[in-house]
Amino acid sequence: MPKSSTRLWGGRFAAEPAAVFLDYSQSIDTDVQMAAEDIWGSQAHVLMLGKQGILADAEVREILRCLEEARKHVESGTLELDPADEDIHMNLEKFVIRGAGAESGGKLHTARSRNDQVVTDSRLHLRNRLLDALEALSDLQQALLERAEGQERTVMPGYTHTQHAQPISVAFWLTGHAAALNRDQARLLAVFDRADACPLGSCALAGTSFPTDRRLTARLLGFARVEEHALDAVGSRDIYLEALSALAILHAHLSRMCEEFVLFSTYEFGMVELSDALTSGSSIMPQKKNPCLAELARSRTGQMYGCLIQALTMMKALISGYNRDIQEDKPPLWEALDLAQQTLGAVAAMVRTMELRTERMAELAGANFATATELANWLVSERGLPFRKCHEIVGSLVKRLIDEKRPLGDAQRVAEVLGELGVEAQASELGFLDPLRCLERQRSLGSTGPRETERMYGALARQLATHRKAAAQRRERITEARAQTAAAVQRVLRGGALAKLDL
Repeated sequence: MPKSSTRLWGGRFAAEPAAVFLDYSQSIDTDVQMAAEDIWGSQAHVLMLGKQGILADAEVREILRCLEEARKHVESGTLELDPADEDIHMNLEKFVIRGAGAESGGKLHTARSRNDQVVTDSRLHLRNRLLDALEALSDLQQALLERAEGQERTVMPGYTHTQHAQPISVAFWLTGHAAALNRDQARLLAVFDRADACPLGSCALAGTSFPTDRRLTARLLGFARVEEHALDAVGSRDIYLEALSALAILHAHLSRMCEEFVLFSTYEFGMVELSDALTSGSSIMPQKKNPCLAELARSRTGQMYGCLIQALTMMKALISGYNRDIQEDKPPLWEALDLAQQTLGAVAAMVRTMELRTERMAELAGANFATATELANWLVSERGLPFRKCHEIVGSLVKRLIDEKRPLGDAQRVAEVLGELGVEAQASELGFLDPLRCLERQRSLGSTGPRETERMYGALARQLATHRKAAAQRRERITEARAQTAAAVQRVLRGGALAKLDL
């Protein structure tokens, strides 16, 4: 009989893989994160094979015994992995074959392929990691809302084009960031729900002639449903692309927030002071206090974008079904999830500990004509002039005050100049030129007015609670499914008959 490869897939090959092939193609370092999920998936698969009568109870029992041994090694960190076996799936299957023998252990892979196995493992892992990210995101939103509470009448300048625009409140500023993160929560929950479909049983690409029960394995693995179409299930990774896209958008929001922390903590702005514990100094300039954490979070957004582009590029122009290119889906995905966890924690720490320098905020809000828009609005409502005419009048007024080095808060001078511009006004009518009075006049839906800001604060707090509950319910379902699978494994190991097992 001609010599063949010793690989589990080696019957068709007359030679062992070359070292360069093994070194370039192995994925152990990435796959090891999914070891626990691979064991869980294998337990669910072999329970289903036994329940369907595809494997004998004794065979199932032997395989489960070895999988339990492997699980203990994984949990204790003592599982030995051989890069020559390419990936976590082959390593664990070999572990089972060594323990149960080729006759029983070799049947573990009946009615499945590494193609459906790897996408199942990675979805199991992704679900938990998304829930971790959602929890960290909720903590950041909570920190923003806690800092915003009671600040509905604390005035600060709002900006467009990085120039003074109109007075806003501190609560309005902080809840603005929380509102953006609320959409990020919804996106990540939607990604979770799309990932919550079980590909196991798709096999290589076309399903199998064995009488499998894919709904049973999905239930044992805590999936909400089956990913039905076998060809699509093994070859598509759009859910991972969607996860990376959601994380990239989230980091765009975090980067914008951190840009404000950097800018607002400068001497020139002086509206925020970051904690000494979250900043660093200069090696040469003893007076420096550098917002390095915010700067790094801002910079690492580029790293997050890189993960998305890497994955998008990997998937372009692949034909249907599994291609080895797709092995490269997990490194950018795991990297992005790690980065999101770190960045969310860092930004939340800055939010919780930063000093809001409200006196400086109020000073800046009243220093640079920020209430000019409200003056134009007042001329429309109280003098009946067209807005464009009012815009022109107030623009001319501001230019005059700039030349005279007078503030817009000088109501007496404003009334005099308005008179010169053909508009009668009394200083006593212009109290809204004070930034706080101006802020309190805002009443449109979603405005910075105190009542609207309080209403939006309440809505955001309720939405946060809803998102927390939704994530907790999903985690509870996964935990319960894992416990039920573990309990079924133990009943079989104690001699329970698969046919009588309630799964």
